[in-house]
Amino acid sequence: MKAKSIKFFSPQENLPKSESVKSKPKPAGYISATGKIVLPVAALEELGIEADTTRFKIGTDQGKRKINTVYLIPSADETNTFALVKSGRGYVIPLALILKQGGVAFDTTKYTFTATPFNYEDGVVGYELALESTEPKPAYTGKPRGRKPKAVQQAD
Repeated sequence: MKAKSIKFFSPQENLPKSESVKSKPKPAGYISATGKIVLPVAALEELGIEADTTRFKIGTDQGKRKINTVYLIPSADETNTFALVKSGRGYVIPLALILKQGGVAFDTTKYTFTATPFNYEDGVVGYELALESTEPKPAYTGKPRGRKPKAVQQAD
């Protein structure tokens, strides 16, 4: 008689899976109607940024016509850097002309962003601000595709 191949279970396989812990939402901010990147104090604390002393190089993806992502790279250099300015309950970086030239219509549309830390070069931690519009996508106005609905087929 041929020996049967049997799969045996372990007691660990019978234990319920541990529930995944919900992660905190990423630090967020928005672009004001006057073209300022607004970072709330809570977001700065969560990212570990000292608002009074940190200066940033600001950039975006090269070769893109429209700005979808803004990169903040901390820099000790005083030239070609932007400082955080205290305003209300948070800190702002005024970038109205740069955003306008990059195709961000901040005066008509509300933009929000989430800040994600990433490793730049030489151990420098930069921050990626992914812009998202709160305006819904426009309706598709192109040629309808696929089969016609049954009611239209019977009328033909």
